Amino acid sequence: MTQLVTRIDDELLSRLDAMVESGEVDSRSEAVRTALEQMLEERQRRLVAEATVDAYRRMPQTEEELRWADAGAREMIAEEPWERW
Repeated sequence: MTQLVTRIDDELLSRLDAMVESGEVDSRSEAVRTALEQMLEERQRRLVAEATVDAYRRMPQTEEELRWADAGAREMIAEEPWERW
């Protein structure tokens, strides 16, 4: 495993240590890894969303596809066991 060295300001360190002390995370390293993973996951989701939007802009759904999607949504709703709620 690669080790990263970074500098953070005292306020950020204090907030990080508070998370460790409260048991929200086991260690500073865990908190940094978790935050980095979340940041990278959010970036990936954003890139996929942007690519999807771009694809639909370049090739919008046809009227037939929209009718099919609407019909499918209506069928799924009709199949729901609403009496549970």
